[in-house]
Amino acid sequence: MPGIMPIARLSLAALLVALAPLGARAQDAFQEFKQLDTTAKMPKLNAFIAPGNVPAGSKLHAVALEAKLTASGEPVQDGLSWYVFSPIAGTDGKLPLIASSKGGSADFQLATGEYFVNVSFGRAGVTRKLVVPDDGVVEKQTMVLEAGGLLLNAVSGSDVRIRPDQLSFSIYSAEVRGDGERGLVMADVPPNTVVRLNAGTYHIVSEYGETNASIRADIQVEAGKLTEATIQHKAAQITFKLVSDKGGEAIADTAWSILTAAGDSVGESVSAFPTLVLAEGEYTAVARNKDKIYQRDFKVEAGRNTDVEVLMQDVQPDEPGNAATTVETQAPPQDAATASGQHTPLPTFDQLEGASGNSQDSD
Repeated sequence: MPGIMPIARLSLAALLVALAPLGARAQDAFQEFKQLDTTAKMPKLNAFIAPGNVPAGSKLHAVALEAKLTASGEPVQDGLSWYVFSPIAGTDGKLPLIASSKGGSADFQLATGEYFVNVSFGRAGVTRKLVVPDDGVVEKQTMVLEAGGLLLNAVSGSDVRIRPDQLSFSIYSAEVRGDGERGLVMADVPPNTVVRLNAGTYHIVSEYGETNASIRADIQVEAGKLTEATIQHKAAQITFKLVSDKGGEAIADTAWSILTAAGDSVGESVSAFPTLVLAEGEYTAVARNKDKIYQRDFKVEAGRNTDVEVLMQDVQPDEPGNAATTVETQAPPQDAATASGQHTPLPTFDQLEGASGNSQDSD
């Protein structure tokens, strides 16, 4: 799997083994991390029934609902959203909401008839048809989500930790649509956050910084388990300085452009100390200050955060290969006669002949 560290794969396998017993232990694992629930934020409801949806004089039946991550697991105790819909669309073309509840298991009072029941756990969810008979007790309805959790993180190079505010993840479906794109499941997921998903394979895009450090990987989410994946970025954080001498103070009011080896611009900044996260490779830093432009080639190595100094000198004798080079052009020097507007007369034929004779005598 590209982008996944081998050592992380081993720790991931160990984690999955540790979480193998389903039920309460699996639920506890989900509680250990900050959870990301993308369902609409609503006040906690308990068996809410929308007014006007129960015909007058209808006999109501108690309906108990519970949900599990897997068929053999324990019921989920919190984080569930329940919705009961009428199967007959309204005038607006939508299915009317009959009842809803949030939390763990739910208990509804429903009239005789058919319904669609939906339960969601974060981004995981399942819908089932429910029939409430005229008479008799309605058995408890158990919905199996076949859901798990995904926790994402990343490092730079082999093991350089990345600040959480420099990382974000996007989760896509593994299948590619006819237009060549993947369906977006969730965008801008912070690191170290549990995302609840239906079991399956997902395409993950990890963004480090805001320039060009991006890694893609396919990750499998298993039902009833918390899958933790650490993605390895081949990138580093680079700080740029324009200086008059090596190791000197950075010069303010400098405009920067960072170019790839092919000449494509990947980043720009106006700052004395701009810092960019760049993917591994070769680049050119171009600094403009007071109508003068200087540049320096440099190389980015994965996990090696460093400073790049651009010198305000034409030549750097001790490091000619890394010297900052001014690209400002200057006119060639003029002699005094040319500068004053006077022109030196051309030599005569006799003068040329004499010069030729002298040259021959010297042989």
